[in-house]
Amino acid sequence: MSATPHVAPGQYQDVTDANGRVYRVGETDRSILGRPRKWMVLLPWIAMMGVSVYEYGYSSAEEVLSNAHGWTLTQTFWIAGFWAVFQAGVAFPAGRLREKGILSPRSAMIIGGVLAGVGILSLSYIGNPYLVMVTYSGLGGIGAGLVYATCINTVGKWYPDNKGGRTGFVNGGFAYGTLPLIFVFNYWFHPSNYKLILDLIAVGMVIIVVWCGWFFRDPPKSWWPADVDPLNRGTSEDAKRVARRMAKNPPAKAQFTPMQAIKTGQLPLMWLALVLIGGVSLFGINFQVPFAKSLGFGPLVAASSAGVLAVVNGVGRAAMGFLSDYLGRRLTLTLVLVVAGLAQFGVLWSGHAHNEPLFLFFAFLNGFGGGAFYPLFASLTPDYFGENNNAQNYGAVYSAKLVGGVGGGGLAASVVDAWGYSGAYYLAGGIAFLSAVLTLFLRQPAAPKTGGGSVGPEAGGRAESSPAEATG
Repeated sequence: MSATPHVAPGQYQDVTDANGRVYRVGETDRSILGRPRKWMVLLPWIAMMGVSVYEYGYSSAEEVLSNAHGWTLTQTFWIAGFWAVFQAGVAFPAGRLREKGILSPRSAMIIGGVLAGVGILSLSYIGNPYLVMVTYSGLGGIGAGLVYATCINTVGKWYPDNKGGRTGFVNGGFAYGTLPLIFVFNYWFHPSNYKLILDLIAVGMVIIVVWCGWFFRDPPKSWWPADVDPLNRGTSEDAKRVARRMAKNPPAKAQFTPMQAIKTGQLPLMWLALVLIGGVSLFGINFQVPFAKSLGFGPLVAASSAGVLAVVNGVGRAAMGFLSDYLGRRLTLTLVLVVAGLAQFGVLWSGHAHNEPLFLFFAFLNGFGGGAFYPLFASLTPDYFGENNNAQNYGAVYSAKLVGGVGGGGLAASVVDAWGYSGAYYLAGGIAFLSAVLTLFLRQPAAPKTGGGSVGPEAGGRAESSPAEATG
């Protein structure tokens, strides 16, 4: 786009908008990466599919595992709940290490891939449920969390101008990537061969994630694509299209530190909304297959309902990410949460009616509503607080899954024991609607009035508007 300032190859220029936010323009993605930035979508997408079995395959494998190891229903789902706690809990500290330059995205991916593989292996050889909570839930959760957080934040950093669709696409891999394994777990996963299958999954996971992660790299702080004018001064049709998209989701008014983001009140509100809907989503993932089996549905319906949930969950993430670029992030998020609430009642009603086609339809709806909100929260965070500290800011928002994981796993199992599936699904539907109501109060915050790193390209202060040598 010709409206961007001209700089010589290897140089950049800091451009300041009316809010005092600085954009580092002039460097192309190829000059930093050595390849187009679309590679920072493709590789994270593949890596996310590599670890997707953790969240979307466990419920299909739990019956064989619990029988083989002698676990109770509550123990089985506390293992899943604690996994979600560690998977979400690592996001903020890992993000802080990344933003301080202590942990590179490549290192985070390699460490995450190895730990994730160890967690899967432990399901083969450890029967004590409390040790499994240390290995599978703890180490595996940390590993999967490192991969998840690094992939999502890397995409956001490379696409500050158009993050919704790309973030949704990558996030979707975390759901539908496990589809083949869902059918393996429902048809060919038995006490006689479960160790071999889990061992193969673990080895494949490590290879995929480590290979993808080897090529990960962050752009410089405040980087903005050289061919997109951050001030929307272009007059071409392409420039007008970009301007319309950015009008629906304007760039953050400043680069907020985590503490500044918390003080706006918007980050805590996002966190609370994600606590509620995150628990509902994990409840659906963990209990839809057991609910189907309790109704007497055969393995095909059980596997298909889980497969439908995973596929639509993933496709819905990508579709809603793209839609939010044009409809607006906050409005799209509210609509998705309403759908998630309706789906809970639909799954329960169709199940009790023993209507298999309707059950699969509402499993479809549940999968759509139960996952599409994740990339919307992931995109909304840098929309509100900027990209420079996004690894920490989104890590703080995503830590909501700590609480939601407990609610959708172990606590949900206790609710099912006490109130049955009817009580659990009614409660889940009500919680989803409450989360939707909370999002109505989300607003992009104004720039902080004081310094402390809110506007500059690095940690503080306004940048000069003259060209400077690129540091990569």
